[in-house]
Amino acid sequence: MAGDYAPNFDLSGSVVLVTGPARGLGRASALACAAAGADMVLGLRDQASDGGLAVEIERLGRKVLKLQLDVTRPDQIKDGVARALDRFGRIDVLVNNVGVGPENPAEKVTEADFDFTVNTNLKGTFFMTQAVGRAMIERKQGRIINMSSQAGSVVLHGEAIYCMTKAAINHLTRCLASEWAPHNINVNSVAPTFIKTDGTAPALSDPDFKRKTLAQIPLGRIGDPKDVAGVVVFLASPAASLITGANIMVDGGWSVADMRSAL
Repeated sequence: MAGDYAPNFDLSGSVVLVTGPARGLGRASALACAAAGADMVLGLRDQASDGGLAVEIERLGRKVLKLQLDVTRPDQIKDGVARALDRFGRIDVLVNNVGVGPENPAEKVTEADFDFTVNTNLKGTFFMTQAVGRAMIERKQGRIINMSSQAGSVVLHGEAIYCMTKAAINHLTRCLASEWAPHNINVNSVAPTFIKTDGTAPALSDPDFKRKTLAQIPLGRIGDPKDVAGVVVFLASPAASLITGANIMVDGGWSVADMRSAL
């Protein structure tokens, strides 16, 4: 009877939509979900440029649909979700991975800078979630996973607008978790620290920046995309069926460490 107590991390038969999956955390999350058994919908800002991801997923024996889906374009959100539903009949899991974070001291932020970050990170996430959430409400079932950041909980100098949007994502997650719980929809967020990706490579190649960053991480290492993808698979799986409204920190302890020497 041991099987009655074994958590189920299997995503077989599920349909998972990941936005921004061409590289970094989105790519790792898409591959991890496919490896766990899910068929994948890839919401790409440029449908022609997936970096070979669709082929990798197909090699795992999964079905895959590529969408032209810029989350700052409501028309592409509407059309993309409709195509996914037409192809698979449902979307079981949405991973809102798209996010931008141009660094700029607060006193130098322009209105264009502000709008670019807020429109992508907040407006895009909300309307993507709304479009998929409507279909989930009809089915009375679904999982939504928002890619937040430690920046929603700690101070990162020069990233006030990015930090603001990620703090807002955390609270949006809680609001939707409460509002949609009666529809059997779980809404959670994942908050990574600095992870080794193409996007963070330039900053982490600076020895002084890397040294100061590692000094803030009690576990003493920069994250790997798999560290984040594992949490995404967990939250997407039956093993996390009683978790909603949570923000899971994948930050090596940064958020609970002494912040007196914060960047």
